[in-house]
Amino acid sequence: MAEKEFKPYVPAQTDLKEFTLRAVLIGVVMCVILGAANAYLGLKAGMTIAATYPAAVIGMALLKLMKGSILEENIARTIGSIGESVAAGAIFTIPAFLIAGVWTRFDTTQRYLESTAIMIVGGIIGIMFVTMLRRVMVEDTELPFPESVAASEIHKAGRRGGTGAAYLFGAMGLGAVIQALGNLKAFADSWVHFVGFAKTSIGLKIKDTAAAVSGSGGAVLSAPAVSPAYMGVGYIIGPKLAGWNFAGGLLAWGLFVPLLLYFLGPQFEAAIPKSGLSPTDYWIALSTAVWQNIVRPIAIGGMLVSAGYTLYRMRKSLLAGLSRSVADAKRAATAQASENRLEKDIKLKIVGFIILLAGIFTFFIYRHFSQSTSAALVATFVMIIAGFFFAAVSGYLVGMIGSSNNPISGLTLCTLLVAAILMVALGMKGDLGVAAVLGVAGVVCVSAAVAGEMLQDLKVGHILGGTPWKMQSGDLIGVVLAGAVMYFPLLVLHVGDIRTGGIGFGGTALPAPQASLMALLSKGIVGGQMAWPLIIVGMLMAVCFILVQVRSPMLVCVGMYLPLGTTFAIFVGGVFRGIVESISSRKKFNEAQNARTTNNGVLIASGLIAGEALVGLVFATLKFFDYKPAFHQINSWQMFKHPSFITSLVMFAIVAFMLIFFPVKNAGSPDEPAPPSAMM
Repeated sequence: MAEKEFKPYVPAQTDLKEFTLRAVLIGVVMCVILGAANAYLGLKAGMTIAATYPAAVIGMALLKLMKGSILEENIARTIGSIGESVAAGAIFTIPAFLIAGVWTRFDTTQRYLESTAIMIVGGIIGIMFVTMLRRVMVEDTELPFPESVAASEIHKAGRRGGTGAAYLFGAMGLGAVIQALGNLKAFADSWVHFVGFAKTSIGLKIKDTAAAVSGSGGAVLSAPAVSPAYMGVGYIIGPKLAGWNFAGGLLAWGLFVPLLLYFLGPQFEAAIPKSGLSPTDYWIALSTAVWQNIVRPIAIGGMLVSAGYTLYRMRKSLLAGLSRSVADAKRAATAQASENRLEKDIKLKIVGFIILLAGIFTFFIYRHFSQSTSAALVATFVMIIAGFFFAAVSGYLVGMIGSSNNPISGLTLCTLLVAAILMVALGMKGDLGVAAVLGVAGVVCVSAAVAGEMLQDLKVGHILGGTPWKMQSGDLIGVVLAGAVMYFPLLVLHVGDIRTGGIGFGGTALPAPQASLMALLSKGIVGGQMAWPLIIVGMLMAVCFILVQVRSPMLVCVGMYLPLGTTFAIFVGGVFRGIVESISSRKKFNEAQNARTTNNGVLIASGLIAGEALVGLVFATLKFFDYKPAFHQINSWQMFKHPSFITSLVMFAIVAFMLIFFPVKNAGSPDEPAPPSAMM
């Protein structure tokens, strides 16, 4: 039987408005906002969410008010979603410069120029490589592109009258209000308590907290953080993945910290001043010191093995992507120009010229970091080769499993290891060698992230009938703008945390687990400062996870690295998703109803994340500028000096209602056709 000929939603002969000023403006605004929201989320929770769905819904809702076309919606979504990939690449690598000690300050013009150069060059290279491979990959019938199909259906549903915008914007408002109330101390955003142990002849017994100071350690108890964003993340990844992440938190705070505190607590006591601290606060500080100095390096060792195992499990897809990339590039190079607008990419000569310019600019970036011409040449060569192959592999994996599951950090880790070994072979040492390694990793990470997201959007455009060169041009605008401004959310969060007593990147408020892993490895290999005993313990732990067939050892290790309140809140969100699935099963929803329930839930969760992130950035900005009049005003608005956590239970109930009631209520009729699920 002959294969059915593909027909786009908008035929090639149809003349609709597409690359318009309003579509581009809406796209760039979403690009910055969604990118900043993902930077906030990634630094705090170690995860980002695909911006394709919220960008599609927001762009569609705004353009429908302006009577815009579906192709304008496609352009707005394409530009709007690319900021998330720039943010993902940035948060995985740029904080590593500070965590590794290569940079001592982040709030300087030089840091802005260096960070921006990495993001813009990486983004442009990713777009150019995908432009070369677009035709062969989006037309490959063996690649299902699950998230692209779901996003295209959102646009098609909008043409039929349904957008889902009410769920998204309503959830954004709720997330924003809860975050604002938390900052105004309407409720306690966390609850932490210490249970002390004492040594006896028969083992351990629990003592009261006051007496615990003279005892032999204990355990920190923590409630989930009151965070709509964390709960939204848990809802999106589901109960199983959220459970594995929480398991890591329980291992860290329920096993490792109490055990180490029991045996090694006296050795840490000198590092924590007792003056001015209550017994509870003192032991919580001591437990935190054990977690930061011992448990976190163990978690990083586990993350290292877990990243390698993730790539090993995908070895067939990776090898297939690598072997195809060369053949695809040859086919793209020999493809004849077409008069069909649906086949027009940016001209190959222009693509080659831009790649050449980007390579030259990259050389000067690496020359600046390494202060060595030979090292810069090698680093540029590694970046170009790795950038091309990983862009192809990233695109291939997106085609298979979607951008939400794309192992960008694992691909970057491979590049970092190769670059580190080469820098050592060239005699590079110290901060200059570490900076060169992180520079290579940063450009490749942004390139791979942008390539995967862009190919996903190009597939949506292929389905809807968008013009490729217009989408590629729009993404160039998006990555340049996102690269130029993404430094500022990072700066605001880092400096704002420092001005409220934190340490910024790598601290409790901004753990940045992937960047911490990159920093530790680059500094350990090039600088010889690896905490090998702890790293090896973590590596062996991850091997045990693999042997007992833990599906995602990386999530468990990330859970160990994150504060317990964070993983607990993510787990709560996963539980809410499990409740929805249980209700759907009990009500015997069919495939169509389950798809609508899933899609509505994902939109609500995405709105909660965006709402909290945006308000969180507003308050972080006030901290950054140290705007005392605003702080005095905020303090005058604060409802309680010492708010009770019991009040916080109301917030959990409201979020639960939002994430459970509305998706189930709006499952629709069994007779309605099923849309592709956003979680395919």
